[in-house]
Amino acid sequence: MEGVLKLQNTKTNLNIRDLIEEKKKSKSVGNLTEKFIPGFLFTIAVISILTTIGIMLTLLTETIMFFKEVPILDFFTGTNLKPLGAEATFGILPLLTGTIISTIIAMFVAIPIGLMTAIFLSEYASEKLRKTLKPLLEILAGIPTIVYGFFAFTFVTPLLRNFIPGLEPTNILSPGLVMGIMIIPMVASLSEDAMSSVPNSMREGAMALGATKLEVTWKVVVPAAISGILASFVLGISRAIGETMIVTIASGSSKNFTFDITQSMQTMTAYIVEVTGGEAPAGSTLYYSLYAVAMTLFVFTLVMNLIAQYISRKVREEY
Repeated sequence: MEGVLKLQNTKTNLNIRDLIEEKKKSKSVGNLTEKFIPGFLFTIAVISILTTIGIMLTLLTETIMFFKEVPILDFFTGTNLKPLGAEATFGILPLLTGTIISTIIAMFVAIPIGLMTAIFLSEYASEKLRKTLKPLLEILAGIPTIVYGFFAFTFVTPLLRNFIPGLEPTNILSPGLVMGIMIIPMVASLSEDAMSSVPNSMREGAMALGATKLEVTWKVVVPAAISGILASFVLGISRAIGETMIVTIASGSSKNFTFDITQSMQTMTAYIVEVTGGEAPAGSTLYYSLYAVAMTLFVFTLVMNLIAQYISRKVREEY
């Protein structure tokens, strides 16, 4: 009997030793993993930062080369853009005007429709209906922009010409409207997320005081979610400023300095596509103008993103 007990104790000790050894091995593997993951994540973060710095240095270097040949004041105040003329002129105001007008038109479409859609999904739609409509709405965000461009050129423009006889075959109105349709999912989704994050206790408290559903929505929910709503607007503006294919296809390449939305105009992104797709000799003024316009566009987008972050921090409500 004593021999059997000794044998069992020996086996138990062996099993415990095995478990301890396995634990040590798993710990060593876990320690290696714990040491590797932070270094891997740090490397990815550094790559992202270095990529951004590389883009900025490239744009800045080539832009400086451009301004050595074209005065910076003439570039930002010039109303004539004739890069291929006998006496080439490089005034960016026609491109700035086209970009700003197309963005304003887009936001006139995206902001009211997107906000009303977000209010319906957040405050009025049932849970089942919300789960059905929101994915369908976000399908719009997955459509390639070149498809939107051809839609604007082949459908929206001919349709509008039935009501606006003076509308040119390529104009800034059609792509602006279609860009607004494209941005609706962004505005609606971000605004709906912001309104859904408002605590139900605030809605219930307002209703307990006798407020109607509409009053609760506009006087309680929307003000409480205003930071997220405004951020969605600013991000939508940034998206419209940086849009390329829609305006390239539907707005034409006329470098007109005008505020007439029925005429053909060119945006900064469309100009970049035109120059890169043409025969711009490396080292020429036309070639460097590409980087000057790209740098201006980069600054525009950066300012919009900074404004969005500032607004979010300034008016954010924490619950």
